[in-house]
Amino acid sequence: MRIRVNGEPVEMPEGTRLQDLSARHAGSVQADLVRILNGYQTADNPVLHENDQVVLVPRGVYPPSGELRAMLAARNTPELTDRLARARVGIAGLGGLGSHVATALARTGVGCLHLVDFDIVEPSNLNRQVYRLAQLGLPKTEALRREIADIAPYCKVITDQVRIDAGNAHRLFAGDDIVCEALDDATAKAMLTDVVLSTLPHTPLVAASGMAGYASGNALTTRKITRRFYLCGDGESEAGYGVGLMAPRVMLCAGHQALTILRLIAGETEP
Repeated sequence: MRIRVNGEPVEMPEGTRLQDLSARHAGSVQADLVRILNGYQTADNPVLHENDQVVLVPRGVYPPSGELRAMLAARNTPELTDRLARARVGIAGLGGLGSHVATALARTGVGCLHLVDFDIVEPSNLNRQVYRLAQLGLPKTEALRREIADIAPYCKVITDQVRIDAGNAHRLFAGDDIVCEALDDATAKAMLTDVVLSTLPHTPLVAASGMAGYASGNALTTRKITRRFYLCGDGESEAGYGVGLMAPRVMLCAGHQALTILRLIAGETEP
């Protein structure tokens, strides 16, 4: 039977068990292996079947470059790997929403991320965005590109260091399969929504509204507004005096957006 081990096809006898495979391929380091079968890490010893996908990860060892990609994708859903790798997602705005959406999608295995923002990293960003003190003063596009390179080196990153407006939005996002709206200003949000829905007729838009403060995260939802327009958040809570943008709720909303994008790539839709 043929299975895949660390991304490569391997012929094994019928009835081979997972630990038999580990012993054959890992030798003396097998006791230090993480064994992942079809996306699930296990210490069991099941019988393997045709087309199973096995990843053997030695603890504390930097893997050969040819195996790294398979290891990075090992805990995701195997049948989505190729579809994710072919996807290109545009992210408009790289703040509390966009920076977390980008890193989540990179970890998930999205093949190309198009990052668009005009701003630089500054101290007031650090309470809710992925950036670090060492990145203060860097353009957000560059800081986020470096973060993604460290966690998902096979993710292609395209950047545009520019303020998005009605004159350039169509050109900026025309090449993307899906657009994530992660802007701060309500006027800019409305502008981008109008441009994508009116001039990019085949492009889904995943937007956000309402994630300020620390009210219950259960109020955050994902709603399908039209066939290709999805809105995440509670639709109400805005930042203001006494109501800040705080990491846990902003990250929850970003998680809704990233999951919606993942589901669209997988061919799923919200009811």
